[in-house]
Amino acid sequence: MKEYNVAIVGATGVVGKEMRKVLEQRDFPINKLKLLASAKSAGRRLTFKRTGVTVEKLTKDSFRGVDIALFSAGASVSKEFAPHAVKAGAIVIDNSSAFRMDENVPLVVPEVNPNDINSHSGIIANPNCSTIQMVVVLKPLYDKSRIKRIVVSTYQAVSGTGKDAVEELLSQSGRVLSGERKVEANVYPYQIAFNLLPQIDVFIENGYTKEEMKMVNETRKIMGDSEIGISATCVRVPILVSHSEAVNIETEKKITLSEVRKILGNAPGVKVIDDPEKCVYPMPVFAAGTDACYVGRIREDKSVENGLNLWVVSDNLRKGAALNAVQIAELLLERNLL
Repeated sequence: MKEYNVAIVGATGVVGKEMRKVLEQRDFPINKLKLLASAKSAGRRLTFKRTGVTVEKLTKDSFRGVDIALFSAGASVSKEFAPHAVKAGAIVIDNSSAFRMDENVPLVVPEVNPNDINSHSGIIANPNCSTIQMVVVLKPLYDKSRIKRIVVSTYQAVSGTGKDAVEELLSQSGRVLSGERKVEANVYPYQIAFNLLPQIDVFIENGYTKEEMKMVNETRKIMGDSEIGISATCVRVPILVSHSEAVNIETEKKITLSEVRKILGNAPGVKVIDDPEKCVYPMPVFAAGTDACYVGRIREDKSVENGLNLWVVSDNLRKGAALNAVQIAELLLERNLL
């Protein structure tokens, strides 16, 4: 099998670390792995397949000889350096928001819209973590009967913000448990330990946050349906890993509960965990470190015609970011697009 030169931009971050892990676990055919980060992290030694790899400073010349560049270092870094990577001949799979809504850049979830990958011009966007797990579950139902409306509330782990947020939650939790009544908040506007923050990203003029509008706009683009009515409320919760979502949908035609379970039971990337009588349902602690999008609490919404309620949980660092990016890279190989 042919091997490829792969670069990870943002290699020392939480998603960059997970990308390295996923590449190794899935035995992606790598000839050389290049780890790129800021000058602050350059020189660190990280392990890949039991071999030490030195982190290099990211520059515009970092992509010579690179076939695939996995970016996870923020939108500003992607906007500055992704064009240099493409110019050097690499295909960029970008995990930031920089290119997601660019009409010339495909926004891809391999289980949902794999054919969109064929139209790339050097950059492929990885969707937002909360969007990915929702569309993986909803697309098979959409194919049975078009979804008219989605109302989703998310419960998102702090690792979605990055390692500073993880450290802040752990630090605050320890201080609260030791008896401190007030703890300092630096990453978020308020204390996250033992608290919920009904704000992810900044608020915009319509009263929603950017994160909420990402779910609206990205879902429509991925599903290829600009007419779906979507409303989102995104909440940050004091959990390290795994996002959870309460998803309410209304379909054009009725889908029975038995049909829903059968459809989702056969859907790629989905695992149904739904036995409420035995208190069996998806939870963040079960999803962490795994690849599937778990769905449970499947029930009819009696307040609206053809309504369904679902509870969806997935590891935001894996399927919500690193795994989806690597799956895109695998799809490029499968379709001989490299």
